[in-house]
Amino acid sequence: MLYRRGKSLVDQSARLERAAQSLASGQELELRLAVESLFPMEPLLQCLRRFADESPETRVELFESVVSGTDELLLGGQVDLAICADGVPPGHTGEVLLRYRALAAAAPSHPLHRLGRPLSVEDLRAHRHLVIRDSGQRRERPSVWQVTQQRLTVSHRSTSVRAACLGLGFAWYAEDWIREELADGRLRPLPLIGGAERWGAFYLVYPDPDGAGLGARRLGALLKEATAAAPG
Repeated sequence: MLYRRGKSLVDQSARLERAAQSLASGQELELRLAVESLFPMEPLLQCLRRFADESPETRVELFESVVSGTDELLLGGQVDLAICADGVPPGHTGEVLLRYRALAAAAPSHPLHRLGRPLSVEDLRAHRHLVIRDSGQRRERPSVWQVTQQRLTVSHRSTSVRAACLGLGFAWYAEDWIREELADGRLRPLPLIGGAERWGAFYLVYPDPDGAGLGARRLGALLKEATAAAPG
C-alpha cells in the first residue's frame, strides 16, 4: 500500500516537473483545435497521436464543427488553430492543407437511379436532399450544397450516410466518407450531367499567426506532414 502510494506521488511529481518545463519553454499546456467535419479522420488521428507522443503533458481539445461553426470558433478566439473548408473567415489567412472531391451519391434503389439516364439539377429538386446541420449559431456562411427544398437535416455525418444507404435521400459526400459504401455497392454515384463531382480545399488557419505558441505551430506542422502523405 505504501509502495503504491509512494509510486503515485513520484509519478505525479514527474508530471508536474514536465509541465513546468513545458511552461518554461513556451509550450502550451492546452491546445484547442477546430476541424471541419468534412476533413478525413485518418490523417487527423495520425497527427494527434504523433503530437501526444511528443508532448504528453499538453491536453488537446478537438472541436468537430460544420461550416460557419468553424468560423465562429476562430473569430471568437475559442481555438488556437483550425481547419476550415472551402475558405477562411474574413480578416484571416490560411494555408491549403488538402484538396478533396465530393461525389453526389444515393442508394442503388433510390428513384433517381431508377430513371436510367443522365440527370440534371432539375431532376434532383423532386427528391430529398440529406444535409448536415451547420454548427454555427448565426449560420452566416451560405451553403453551396443545398439544391432542393426537400431536406432531411441531421447533426452527424454517420447519420447522413446511413440515411442515404437506406434510400432516404441523396447528398454530396466527401469521397473519404463513403469509400466502403461505394466499394460494397450500398451507395452509387449519381450520373449528373454537371456537378456530379465538386472539389474543395481544407485550410490551416491560426487566429493570430504571429502570436501562435510553440505547441500550436508544432501541431500545425504535423497536420501538414500528415496531409502531405495522405492519398489525394
